[in-house]
Amino acid sequence: MTPSTEWKEVIAPDETATFERLAQDLAGLQAAVAAKKGVHRALHAKANLLARAEFEVLASLPPHARVGLFAEPKKYDAVVRFSNGGPAPQGDKKPDVRGLAVKVMGVGGKKLISGMESAPTQDFLAILSASQPFRTPEDFVWFVVNARQPLTLLPKALFRFGPSVFPLLSKLQKGLGAPLTALHTNRYFSALPIRFGAYAAKYSFAPLDADASTGPVDTAGKPDLGGALGKLLETRSLRWELQMQFFTDEQATPLEDSTRDWTGPWTPVARLTLPQQSVSSEAGKKLAAWGEPLSFDPWHAQEEFRPLGAMMRARNAAYRVSTIARKAAPEPAALP
Repeated sequence: MTPSTEWKEVIAPDETATFERLAQDLAGLQAAVAAKKGVHRALHAKANLLARAEFEVLASLPPHARVGLFAEPKKYDAVVRFSNGGPAPQGDKKPDVRGLAVKVMGVGGKKLISGMESAPTQDFLAILSASQPFRTPEDFVWFVVNARQPLTLLPKALFRFGPSVFPLLSKLQKGLGAPLTALHTNRYFSALPIRFGAYAAKYSFAPLDADASTGPVDTAGKPDLGGALGKLLETRSLRWELQMQFFTDEQATPLEDSTRDWTGPWTPVARLTLPQQSVSSEAGKKLAAWGEPLSFDPWHAQEEFRPLGAMMRARNAAYRVSTIARKAAPEPAALP
């Protein structure tokens, strides 16, 4: 069934100024963390693992999915970064958002970011949750900034949100308190929508090797998610299937409500493969050193895949400020 094209964004008249202000709030957090722990990303500071990958667009896609990067079957080189979501590196045992970022190389077409229209990359960012607990960018940034003072967070949140803070905190705790599982067994979600040609969609990386031997998540009682995945990659390849969930209507697939899970079928469009490799070898260390300064950004995208919704539009301003602050590397033309 062909998806609907009747999606619509709701853009406030003062949105640009609001998003720039929020980006500066995150920049202040980034600077405060940098003063104590060195310069990192504003969020997802800790890389669990960087690895080489292959991104293969599948054959025989339905007509509505044959757009831009997915127009024809093709294999691309890629690099992946598994991460914890906090603004400062911390141990894997602490509750955190777990992320997967994919940078596909050699992608043609005009790109979205001003001054980077010819960049040959396309990024996909995903986390463990299919939606977010925060309804607006203002709510999200407020929590991220105030979470640095956990003892006063609850009374401040009660004052700001009133009784509605309790379901918000419950959903937030559910996401942060998810069981500690091996990275390759996780399903990762965009949580927020993107344009897909004339349509709109969310995406997910569904694991194809979730039942494989995981290797130890705990090392002498100390979780090491990246180390466990690195050991497994020394013995075998690992795969995920990239699937799209298309917009149908505002009831089942609300575009601007980032707190709602979408309902509807998933359409496979590509396969992500991490080939067998040694991330601890000299080549693996070289890749990690090359890849860590890169920026992974949903706005590193062909125009056909423009991020949608207020939460995504706010990220455009925030990522620009963050990447400038930490002097991120320019978009690469190829893997090292």
